Amino acid sequence: MPNIKSAKKRVKVLRVKSENNKARKTNLKTVLKNANDKDSILLAIKKVDQACAHGLMHKNCAARKKSQLATKLNSL
Repeated sequence: MPNIKSAKKRVKVLRVKSENNKARKTNLKTVLKNANDKDSILLAIKKVDQACAHGLMHKNCAARKKSQLATKLNSL
């Protein structure tokens, strides 16, 4: 357990950020899993872009996911 005031604050801030990141990642996985029709695929592409912007996903990984979703969308 940290003794310095700034270190204690860092622990609190990191805990909150970790919870937010975990929630965002879980939501992203759910949206990707449920991407079956046109509207849900477009929503999934948007969520992938947001995840990349928030730093949850590398830009190349995001591009690959978007490409896969676009291929799925075009096959419908």
